[in-house]
Amino acid sequence: MTKMIGKAGALIALVLAQPLLAQTVATPVVDTEGGQVQGVEQGGIDAFLGIRYAAPPIGALRFMPPEKPERWEGVADATGYGAPCMQLYSASGPNASEMTRQIQTIFPTSTEAKIDNEDCLFLNVWTPEAGDGGKRPVMVWFHGGGYSYGSGGWPAYNGRNLAEKGDVVVVTVNHRLNAFGYLNLARKFGEDYAASGNVGNLDLVRSLEWVRDNIAAFGGDPDNVTIMGESGGGSKVSHLMAMPSADGLFDKAVIQSGPGVYSGKPDEAADYADRILAEAGVETLEDLSALRSEELVDAVRLATPAESAMGRGPQFGPIADGTIIPRDPFLPAAPEQSRDIPVLIGYNKDEMTLFLAAQPWFGRLTDGTLQAMTSAMGPEAIGAVEAYRAMYPDYSPTHLAAIAMGTRFARGTYLLADQQSRTASAPVYVYRLTWETPIGGGMLRSPHTLDIPLMFDNAAESAVFVGTGDDAKTMADMMSDAWIAFAKTGTPSSELLPEWEPYTTADRMVMELDVEPRLVSDPEKVIRELPRPEQ
Repeated sequence: MTKMIGKAGALIALVLAQPLLAQTVATPVVDTEGGQVQGVEQGGIDAFLGIRYAAPPIGALRFMPPEKPERWEGVADATGYGAPCMQLYSASGPNASEMTRQIQTIFPTSTEAKIDNEDCLFLNVWTPEAGDGGKRPVMVWFHGGGYSYGSGGWPAYNGRNLAEKGDVVVVTVNHRLNAFGYLNLARKFGEDYAASGNVGNLDLVRSLEWVRDNIAAFGGDPDNVTIMGESGGGSKVSHLMAMPSADGLFDKAVIQSGPGVYSGKPDEAADYADRILAEAGVETLEDLSALRSEELVDAVRLATPAESAMGRGPQFGPIADGTIIPRDPFLPAAPEQSRDIPVLIGYNKDEMTLFLAAQPWFGRLTDGTLQAMTSAMGPEAIGAVEAYRAMYPDYSPTHLAAIAMGTRFARGTYLLADQQSRTASAPVYVYRLTWETPIGGGMLRSPHTLDIPLMFDNAAESAVFVGTGDDAKTMADMMSDAWIAFAKTGTPSSELLPEWEPYTTADRMVMELDVEPRLVSDPEKVIRELPRPEQ
């Protein structure tokens, strides 16, 4: 009865403050280190959106490590997402198709640019019941978009279904991106800016400290935290495994289509920063302080070659500075601090179709144009095309080109898994998503990000991407089962899967995720063993 009265009182306050939410039900008020917050129920799950986990990184805190937020007065509104960081990418363009625009409804990269802000250090929490004293596993998600765009508020990342299905607490996080999170100013402005090239990753550490100190009030167990991420988010997870400041803040790691084996190099990052500052007309600290966020974004665009979007040029991301990130995360070996962390890692069969589908040549390649394209790309591409032609004789030249362009996902996954399994005391589990989405007549096959709505159990909400058939539901049931089981026990399992054996360099067992899943040994051995270009 007390809980019902409390919720009724909270609802009255919420409705008075926000008339448009009159049909909603408020959550209990939860006290955090920053102050009290109140969210809104989503289908019986308590959702707290836009909770501030660090002080605004503006003014004197711009380019500086994150700090705890000052405690606020009253009850903070946690019914809407916080702003994403300033964005550097727009998915719309002259070659955008109706299908890619539809997919943007669950990965709204263009929309983020309309609401982005430097004041972006917010997180979101979904829990079956806040304040009930529960000790549920906590699943913390770090968004994709490389290190340049994205947020934890994308619809595909909504944690409601996962929280309900698994009786877990789900957290998604915004953090500083691109020049706001990874601009190496140490060489130009000295020791005070020593951390500037890595503050975006330090934001992630701060979010995990917030989880450690506050998640119990939301019904979560701070001693059972799994960090997860896809694409750039997978790289963020990989780097957190090697950051001394993150040691002890999580218990398991999930890396999806984003193995972070290498870090950026400080000198290269400093050169890139110098070009950006030159475009912005920044010479002094006074100039830097006066620089508006929009001017910095414009300067980045002017200083960045167009081909950088495909990985052939300067990139934003964490740097191995010897302190915050001591070295490349998984070279020459896996990080010693994470030897006891169970790892679930994998990739999708046709990663690059999502990026290439809007290209004018997609679906139009002939064997001759494929040969010309791969010859221009070099021996690795030629070897990959021939290997995939043998594996998939029904693939068109377009799909052979696309799958060959995505070998870095497969090869990086196996390299990281090899390194971790060689020294870790905890198991490594590897998957390969081979189920193909039927949308667009099946033209995307198993593209980048297809795993996200499946493991989040958001297939119905993501029908524009996964289709509406029974197969999509089966895949979502299977993958969300496995991810929840991994968060709870450190072993991915589901009644829909065969027994999932750990990966070792002796047998390299990989779970191929399809409507009829199977455990196979070293399914892309030829690709894994292609000569690796020097980094």
